[in-house]
Amino acid sequence: MKLDLNDVIIAPVISEKSTQLAGTKRYVFKVHKEANKIMVKEAVEKLFPVKVEACNLMNVKGKKRRINRRNAFTFTPGWKKAVVTLKEGEFDFFETLQ
Repeated sequence: MKLDLNDVIIAPVISEKSTQLAGTKRYVFKVHKEANKIMVKEAVEKLFPVKVEACNLMNVKGKKRRINRRNAFTFTPGWKKAVVTLKEGEFDFFETLQ
């Protein structure tokens, strides 16, 4: 499946840890399950005026959820997370996404 670069990045991940990482030029995104590091790097450089130094990907497992009062469980869907490290320079992703 050929992914368009606009479809690679789904959304930024906004959490306490990701906002702390933003101070060290690292930004966290939810990305397409079939995306690889090269696709994520190209998508970030195309969408934002920055240069990417490194990109780390990880698969996040879905969480276990109870579906009724008996002992029946299901899982929320898993997703892929990308931690993008920028080269020198500072950029505020959260202002451009609003």
